[in-house]
Amino acid sequence: MQRFGLLGLPNSGKSSLFNALCGGGSPVAPYPFTTVATRLGEAEVADERLGLIAAASRSAKVTPATVQFSDIGGLAAGAARGEGLGNRFLGGIREVDAVVLVLRAFASEEVEGLDDPLESLLALELELGLADLESLERQMESKRRRAKGDASVGPEVERMQRAAAALAAGVPLWRSGLPVSDRELLAPCFLLTNKPFVAVVNIDEEAPPPDVQAAVAEVAAALGAETIAVCGRLEAEVAELPETERAEMAESLGLGAGAAARLADASYRALGLSTFFTTGGKETRAWPFGAGSTAAVCAGLIHSDMRRGFIRAETIQWEDLLAAGSWPAARAAGRLRAEGRDYVVQDGDVLEIRFNV
Repeated sequence: MQRFGLLGLPNSGKSSLFNALCGGGSPVAPYPFTTVATRLGEAEVADERLGLIAAASRSAKVTPATVQFSDIGGLAAGAARGEGLGNRFLGGIREVDAVVLVLRAFASEEVEGLDDPLESLLALELELGLADLESLERQMESKRRRAKGDASVGPEVERMQRAAAALAAGVPLWRSGLPVSDRELLAPCFLLTNKPFVAVVNIDEEAPPPDVQAAVAEVAAALGAETIAVCGRLEAEVAELPETERAEMAESLGLGAGAAARLADASYRALGLSTFFTTGGKETRAWPFGAGSTAAVCAGLIHSDMRRGFIRAETIQWEDLLAAGSWPAARAAGRLRAEGRDYVVQDGDVLEIRFNV
């Protein structure tokens, strides 16, 4: 399960966003450091294809993909030096697959804190960059000692030095301009600003659309990454309603698909994820996978035995399956393809794995 860490300055509204995504569980109050321990929650990934495939198979059970969100706590100025509970929360960020930057864009006389999303972004990048620089310098010292007796370590040290130079100049790695190959090879260093990320501009419910668009555009231009606008407070209130009332209330408030669906989509794109499906009378299920994965790798996501004993994958695109009417009908019409272990699975493929162990 992919894990996304919600990160923001104190009183940015990230706990409200967490509650909107995961149905509650994180306290909200108008003062800093309400969140003093990392909280975890799960959210389903909405995918209209799943229900259509399940209906075609008359499945007894439908299992959507899920992602995990963690409410990490407000990151105060000086967090890289351990201030404001910083060290504890910086450690929590290192465990996530991607970072969700929550940037406040609402003013309030009752709730202190920055309400300029771009200023908040720069403050977050500063603290994360300083933490990365300190971590990288410690790791480089160890690598330099190893390089004296092992010349193969030299290129690794050079990559780390280039990254350290960018961080020392105040530039986070996600917009440093370092080659993608360098950043991929830096993954074992677990640097915070080397993780995939998206940004959420947490807006006031009464903000005029032009102001919202301007705030989102400004952050997106600075980051060079996907940025969405969400009213965390309204989304959290809707999430607390009975499930039967949520869709109607969300529509009346103009929330569209809702924060969970929009953020899950954006996070999937940041991580380069796609979805394949398995289907049958018992269950239809959505499976997230890294784009470019082979059939054998995807089989292993279902069960390790399937990868170990992989024989072949029978597959069909979901639209073609619906056009055929059902899996048996698609087989009878010769619409299923038999693919080997090296077949690159496509988004929307429906798979049935043949294996023997």
